Amino acid sequence: MTKLWIGNMAPGTTDETLREFVAKYAGNLECTAIQRVDGDGTRPAAILTFAGGDLESVPKLALRLNGMYWQGRKLMVSAT
Repeated sequence: MTKLWIGNMAPGTTDETLREFVAKYAGNLECTAIQRVDGDGTRPAAILTFAGGDLESVPKLALRLNGMYWQGRKLMVSAT
C-alpha cells in the first residue's frame, strides 16, 4: 500500500502544509503526490502517494494520524 486518504482537513490547507505535517510522522516515507478529493468543501480530503518504506509503513501511518486533531479538526485517515 502506498496511498493514504486524509479527510476532514481544515479548508484552505495547502499541499505544502499537508506535506510538512505528514513528514513529521512518516519516517522514511516520501510523499510523491497529492490528489485533492472533490466534495462540497466542508470537509476537504486528499489522497497522498508515498515512496520508500516497507509494506506496513503506510498503514501504520494511517493508524497514527487517524483521529488526530490538526488545525482544529479531527482527521479521518485510512490506507488505500
